[in-house]
Amino acid sequence: MCGRLLDLIWPRACEICGRPSDRPGRHVCAECLMRLPFVPTRGCCRMCGRDVPEVDHEFICEDCRTHRPKFDRVASALRFEDEARQMMLDFKFNRHLWLRDDLVDALEGIARARLKVDEIGLVLPMPTTLWHRADRGFNQCDYLAKPLAKRLGRPFARHALKRVGSPKRQGGLDEEERRTNVEGTFAVPRPDLVAKRTVLVVDDIMTTGSTLSECAKTLKAAGAARVWAVTLCRSLRDS
Repeated sequence: MCGRLLDLIWPRACEICGRPSDRPGRHVCAECLMRLPFVPTRGCCRMCGRDVPEVDHEFICEDCRTHRPKFDRVASALRFEDEARQMMLDFKFNRHLWLRDDLVDALEGIARARLKVDEIGLVLPMPTTLWHRADRGFNQCDYLAKPLAKRLGRPFARHALKRVGSPKRQGGLDEEERRTNVEGTFAVPRPDLVAKRTVLVVDDIMTTGSTLSECAKTLKAAGAARVWAVTLCRSLRDS
């Protein structure tokens, strides 16, 4: 009720077109929302979530057969292009934190469409390095994962997974370099939190899937039964 009243007094401007938002409590208007590049919920690879327009059923793509990832399933909400790309970059690097509810809407939608939510035993954010947290002032994945867990009604654990070491930035590296770069960069401080559970990792952008695969490898070594992931965006560079 308070949010609706504030919307009447100070209308929220749409992040994309700048006009007053017609969606209560949100910063993307209905018209711009419909234009966002959502990833289809059908015709996707069962493992990495890559979609093929001509297919309307699940399959395992050639890349996942050749370089079998350690995660069991990934679902991405948006393509990392156009307005979705700018929104993600502004949220991550320019602290447009008011976009959180709009972004969590997208994550919740794809999670409910492509995952068996009731089987999720734990939700956790993709951890970031201490340097990145200091540079940005927050972990954007943590900021998305906690409200998502609440909406899905699943347990949330911020510190169930952590980063170790100092890998290079993944940007600019080829697929093999990305896999090598993230080897051994995760640790599970409390294996009892993940043991025998289906763990859902929340990440912002998926490119090759190397980081998520290494994350899943570490979680499974600590006893996780399955590792699923939802990502806000999927890069044009397929994994």
